[in-house]
Amino acid sequence: MSRRVVRQSKFRHVFGQAAKADQAYEDIRVSKVTWDSSFCAVNPKFLAIIVEAGGGGAFIVLPLAKTGRVDKNYPLVTGHTAPVLDIDWCPHNDNVIASASDDTTIMVWQIPDYTPMRNITEPIITLEGHSKRVGILSWHPTARNVLLSAGGDNVIIIWNVGTGEVLLSLDDMHPDIIHSVCWNSNGSLLATTCKDKTLRIVDPRKGQVVAERARPHEGARPMRAVFTADGKLLSTGFSRMSERQLALWDPNNFEEPVALQEMDTSNGVLLPFYDPDSSIVYLCGKGDSSIRYFEITDEPPFVHYLNTFGSKEPQRGMGFMPKRGLDVSKCEIARFYKLHERKCEPIIMTVPRKSDLFQDDLYPDTPGPEPALEADEWLSGQDAEPVLISLRDGYVPPKHRELRVTKRNILDARPPSGPRRSQSASDAPLSNTLETLLEQIKALREQVQAQEQRITALENMLCELVDGTD
Repeated sequence: MSRRVVRQSKFRHVFGQAAKADQAYEDIRVSKVTWDSSFCAVNPKFLAIIVEAGGGGAFIVLPLAKTGRVDKNYPLVTGHTAPVLDIDWCPHNDNVIASASDDTTIMVWQIPDYTPMRNITEPIITLEGHSKRVGILSWHPTARNVLLSAGGDNVIIIWNVGTGEVLLSLDDMHPDIIHSVCWNSNGSLLATTCKDKTLRIVDPRKGQVVAERARPHEGARPMRAVFTADGKLLSTGFSRMSERQLALWDPNNFEEPVALQEMDTSNGVLLPFYDPDSSIVYLCGKGDSSIRYFEITDEPPFVHYLNTFGSKEPQRGMGFMPKRGLDVSKCEIARFYKLHERKCEPIIMTVPRKSDLFQDDLYPDTPGPEPALEADEWLSGQDAEPVLISLRDGYVPPKHRELRVTKRNILDARPPSGPRRSQSASDAPLSNTLETLLEQIKALREQVQAQEQRITALENMLCELVDGTD
């Protein structure tokens, strides 16, 4: 009599658990905008959530430890003139977050370690280049200050946030609205899905589509795609009968999927969250009350269903903590931040282990906060894998690091138009005037910076006095 052999995997018994009520974040008016982004971004220091705001767009940023009821007057990050559609924390600076809005702009913000006394209204830099709403943001995984945005104008722009410049603009690749964009592990390629039902792999620096697959899912609803650690692609979409699907693709052979899982019939777009360290993909549908998770391996059937975390309340959005923000002492391998209508609830995924020692097999070295490349190096064609750190002793976020923006001097950088002339005496007064203006601008900037430092110092003193009275 043949015995059925159970597949060996350390992740077979992963289980999800909602945090206790006092560990949730209560009284947050989560945005009601109709848009298929996660509405939530989290890192080892802060939780950011897009919220309802009258007369513009806003999001709230809370220190992770600030659980419980959030004061209705808690300061927001407000600067957009229309709803915020997407937010994303910089992977190389835990105090920097980017926001994209219906007002066609992207804003990059420096979040202080202390709680501000009033709304944060001044971004470090505003990036303007899209002609319609901007709905997708994604920081480069290994290059410093490189940010990707995709808009309703069907254009992908890659920015150098440190200078405010457009590095690359991909405007002829997508004939319709872009639904998702994802970098691969070293940031050399992009995977995009589009309303034209085509999955594309793009080399952004060459401006070329390297591979594409028309109709990887037959249904009309939006698709999503993410790269796996070994360069394959995971896509979520719908069958012709509106059944939700998860497919694994080999970009070298796009004819047939390596594996295809059919799930249930539902309208909610499945947002895939992939963990390259454990090779587990978590699927969270907007409007669902569950998280399904699958392990991706090299052996058939390649995509292995693990389990489903179920709850009673539907999710409005979901945040996914980077690996360095997890509690390794509790064998936590993933943590989600589930948005309800008026609160945010952490959900912890754990592998049960008897030992309290550090589990090497659960926590391989993982990407840390240091970039591997500068923006110019990446643009010139260099690639580098992420700089890894060990989680053996836990991860301590570095202290506040300021993002410095140095805008290039447009007057000096502008190429000469027409044939170059030798400078005559009549040109000299003009160049002298420009130099004088530039010096005056520089002096004014220094004065403004000095005033800002004074304001920050006074705010810190005020916070210390308030803490002292408590």
